[in-house]
Formats: sequence, C-alpha cells, structure tokens
Amino acid sequence: MAALNEILPMEAVLLDAPAADWREAVRRAGDLLVATGAATDTYTAEMIENVEQNGPYIVIAPGLALAHARPSPAVLGTGMSWVRLAAPVRFGHEANDPVELVVGLAAKDASEHTAAMAALARLLADPATDRALREAPGPQAVHALLSGGREGEHPREAAGSGDGLHKILTVCGNGVGTSLFLKQTLEGVLDRWGWSRHVTVEATDTISAKGKANEAVAILTSREIAGTLGDVGIPVKVVEDFTSAAEVDRVLRDTYDV
Repeated sequence: MAALNEILPMEAVLLDAPAADWREAVRRAGDLLVATGAATDTYTAEMIENVEQNGPYIVIAPGLALAHARPSPAVLGTGMSWVRLAAPVRFGHEANDPVELVVGLAAKDASEHTAAMAALARLLADPATDRALREAPGPQAVHALLSGGREGEHPREAAGSGDGLHKILTVCGNGVGTSLFLKQTLEGVLDRWGWSRHVTVEATDTISAKGKANEAVAILTSREIAGTLGDVGIPVKVVEDFTSAAEVDRVLRDTYDV
C-alpha cells in the first residue's frame, strides 16, 4: 500500500490559492491531480458532481474538505493533492463551513491508499500537527510534516473471530474517501478502548450499506449521507468532525450505551 508522502508529492501542494466558491476550490485540487498524472480533467468534473448530487458531506472537519469521486476511468493512478485557500469558502456544510483546506483524492480502488489515509487521519487528529499543516509557510514544510506520518508503522491487528464479533459500517457516497477516513478514526478509538478484536469496521458506499446493514450493529456517517440512507433497520449515527477522536468516542459510547 502506498505511503502518504508517495501519493501526495510536493508538486501536488498549493498554498494560498484564490477560489471564488467551492467549485473553484475543488477545481484547484483537481488541477493538481491532473498535473501530477493521477487523473484527467474529467475526474475534476466528477468530484464537483459528487457534491452536487450528495451534498457537502466531503467537508469532514471544521475548515477541511476531502474532495473525491468514485473510482473511474478518469483516475490514472492513486494520488492526492493539498490546497490551502487564500480565503475560506462555503460548501454549504451546517457545522464545518467555511473551508480553508481542500485535500483532493483520486483512488483506483479502496485498497491502495488505506495506509495513506490512516496516516493523514493520525496527523489531522493531533491539534498541534493539524495547526502546523494549516499554517505551513511553504510546500516543503507541508511535505515534511506529511512525511512524518510514519505510514505502515504498527499496523492494526485484524479483529478476531467468534460469536461476539460486531461490525460497524462507515458510509459515504463512494466508499473510498470520507468513509475510509472515518474508519481510521473509529479504529483508533476502538484500539484505545481495547475493543479492536471484538469490533470490525468496514468502509462502504450508500448503496452497499443498505445491503450490508443486516450484518452490522450501527452505521457511522455524515449528516448528509444519513439523510439519504433512510431506515436501514439499525442505528445511523451522525459524526460532524471525522478527525475528532473525542466526538467518535461519544458516538461509540452512545451506540453501546457505555
């Protein structure tokens, strides 16, 4: 699996970029994916269409959007981009607007970038590192911080088997972006609880989630995606900040009445 500093090269970092609105902000991230050979211009259009169809669920934390779309022929290779905006723009997210940082993701599938997403989730979950990334003076500083994510170190053990094994689904529109990011945060909380051998987490898309709901005890997702799922027969829990272990901890405690 690719490391974060491998799929997010320094050439894909743009700081203080002007953007009149959220569409232009996503285009900035898409342009970098095109420039570094990860995707074509068609994929940029698909990222914008994803928000138009599914709402601003890609705004996963205060000031942070993870722009992406489904794997498609427009993705040439797994890659990421990093755009800090000159001035924040609104995506229409109730809790996390306005956005000042747009991370673009082009994924061939859900497996190649798992380690990179885990590293990014760890970095952004640390307040000091998150602040340093947002205030970095140049692309070199951003890349140096990203390279410190220790991708692949201390891999998480797979959940054990047995009658007591539970499954939680993390869900987004495509199953390869925000749901995977939330999966990393949730697994970190489960590790701290000592529950990682009893609860497994699967990142999936909205369509697949409806079919898999009978296998799970709960779904964790954004407010926008929760509204599209409807009644799936299990609790659907809303998480506003996908980088916040504290919020995910509260949601998990509510799910299990702990």
